[in-house]
Amino acid sequence: MKRIYLNLFLLFIIPTFLKAQSTGLRVYEIMQEKCATCHNHADPQGGLDLEGAGANTSTKFADVYGNIVGQIPANEIAAENGDHYIYKGRADRSFLFRKINANLDETITLKEGEGQSMPAYGGGVLTEVETELIRQWILFGAPTSGTVVDESLLETYYSGMGQTSFPDGPPEAPAAEEGFQIKMGPFFLEPGGEVEFFTKYELDLPEDVEVTRLDVKFSNYSHHFIMYDFPNGNPSYIPEGLRLEADHSDISLVAAVQEPLDLNLPEGTAFFWDNDRVLDLNSHYINYSATLPYQAEVYVNVYTQEQGIAAQEMKTELLVNPSIYIPNNGNEITHTQQVTYNLGEVFLWGMMGHTHQYGTDYKVYKRLAGGVKGDLIYDASCALGIPGCVSPYFDYHHIPMRYFSPLEPITMNFFNGIIHEAKWVNNGPSPVNFGPTSDDEMMVLVLMYLEDTTGVVTNLETIPNPLSEVEVFPNPMDEKTVISIPTGLDGIRFRLFDTQGRELRTLTASKGSTQLEFNRQQLPSGMYFYRIEDESGRFQSGKLMIN
Repeated sequence: MKRIYLNLFLLFIIPTFLKAQSTGLRVYEIMQEKCATCHNHADPQGGLDLEGAGANTSTKFADVYGNIVGQIPANEIAAENGDHYIYKGRADRSFLFRKINANLDETITLKEGEGQSMPAYGGGVLTEVETELIRQWILFGAPTSGTVVDESLLETYYSGMGQTSFPDGPPEAPAAEEGFQIKMGPFFLEPGGEVEFFTKYELDLPEDVEVTRLDVKFSNYSHHFIMYDFPNGNPSYIPEGLRLEADHSDISLVAAVQEPLDLNLPEGTAFFWDNDRVLDLNSHYINYSATLPYQAEVYVNVYTQEQGIAAQEMKTELLVNPSIYIPNNGNEITHTQQVTYNLGEVFLWGMMGHTHQYGTDYKVYKRLAGGVKGDLIYDASCALGIPGCVSPYFDYHHIPMRYFSPLEPITMNFFNGIIHEAKWVNNGPSPVNFGPTSDDEMMVLVLMYLEDTTGVVTNLETIPNPLSEVEVFPNPMDEKTVISIPTGLDGIRFRLFDTQGRELRTLTASKGSTQLEFNRQQLPSGMYFYRIEDESGRFQSGKLMIN
């Protein structure tokens, strides 16, 4: 599947007000129909003119744009919070959107003292599609020209013919005294579409904090979520709002995951975040439905504590081998990279590889003097990334993070360090190189480490992926697959869903069973999703391909 570009190149040109069918002008039309009765040019209520002055629609839109985009609201509460009428890229910080939101986005509510929802006084209520169109315009940076979303796609979705990442509603945010929630999206994918977005996210916290836990939540339609930050502040050359272009010239990695994951850092450690830190969020979603649009979202629950409590700072490093060429000859291709970063002695806590669809293996070895492979310390074909599993199986959709407990000391310099090695079998239509889409390939390794262990509790067992020790093999399957259950796990239930979220099959293992057999019977070939649960509520989810 090819990446969808959604005509977003128009976001980055010099503002112009000449595109009659732009999303911005469509937003202006909605304001005239639903808002301008009270917020007219002659006698604007609250001093907010949403009609504008000018000889034609384009000039009036330009005038209104100047009144609301980047402008501080007259409402004192919103102004004290640093919000704008329209805050580029942030619907939650756009006072105008909070006023019209109603129940479209339950994570965005009016604060005490911000008044009532609008339109008021019997004015025309905005439809869900109109409200969503305004939200999308804001999330894409409130451009003055260009189409950021297909309105007919929104109409289809809100008619009930669509799918959402969180059908039961958004995940609950941490309590205010525990942390806060970051939200990326929503953005909408056409049937069969694929897109990878980036967006800047300003924290604007009341004080510097230590982050002890990142609970990342997204759906099975997501390929990955990556959180970077800009250590040198908010770069003005990167536009606000959702964008397709990555810019890694001045970023550092915070965390990267390929499935919903609760990154609970070891006791005594934390990420150190300044109150004004700016993050760069990266979400990659694929719509596996051939008929229905998809609403894609990511939520990150961030748990914090006061600065000065953690003894050590958790560091993250992204190791990339862009020099990978993989011909489509059906043979196994191996690329190896020796890492010569001079980090000194570090203590590994987490390690995770990353490939795309042609990947068949990912391993990491200690690197000895002379570039010799030492001990194997990571095997992505094992459920927890720990070498030596009984039934190795590589699933590029769910490449595991390995957690070292106790931490793994390793010296990283020119002579010592690590060697990471990946394998691929390309049986596709053409050769591939390193690239961002699912039709390209990748060789990326994430390291999470400490520079010192003083004050750190390292003897705790961490189980980051509930039920990650349960394996489904083979996958892809032909007529049957087996769910392998480690001894001691009871009440295992296997549930299979189609790409529209409909439950097709449920199997339950008898007490003491070590495996559960799933037969396809009359199921057609294609992509399915599964969820494996135990009696305590732990679960594992993933994709199952039937040939």
